[in-house]
Amino acid sequence: MIHELIISGFGGQGVMSLGMLLAYAGVAEGHEVSWLPSYGPEMRGGTANCHVVLSDEPIGSPLVAEASCVIAMNEPSFDKYESSVAAGGIFIINSSIINKRANRSDIDYYYVPCNDIAVRLGNPRVANMVMLGAFIELTKAVSFESIINAIPEVLGPGKEKLIQINEEALNAGAKEVKR
Repeated sequence: MIHELIISGFGGQGVMSLGMLLAYAGVAEGHEVSWLPSYGPEMRGGTANCHVVLSDEPIGSPLVAEASCVIAMNEPSFDKYESSVAAGGIFIINSSIINKRANRSDIDYYYVPCNDIAVRLGNPRVANMVMLGAFIELTKAVSFESIINAIPEVLGPGKEKLIQINEEALNAGAKEVKR
């Protein structure tokens, strides 16, 4: 098993947290893991992305050239990374703010209205968790339980109160791609 991801969006959309949650969950499940963050000129509002690799074998490089999955949280990420999805791969698009349609026939596309779902849940900040739920449902890369257990580690001490809303967001994202 190997999952090579590129996760990208604006700073402040939770791109790094999404990647870190996958990394922590992967380690907890005994996988080999790499997480490589990259920030644009600004931390909030600028472009941010991370490369995450989850594997049962040693990882040769943390850089992902051809991704088995790309997660695009904003339009610049869509434009930049659509070509980075390997043939047969998955491209998950935040359709709340990306109004484009994919142009390739050799990959699978999923349009998830992450921001809309997060607002409906009462917390716009969990759009990244909606996206993560969709990714986990599609790939089964890690378990939902491992993600939930990683939340306090990634978000920091005293954030246990956020577990419930994050779990609701994960489930809503999973439900969105089951249709």
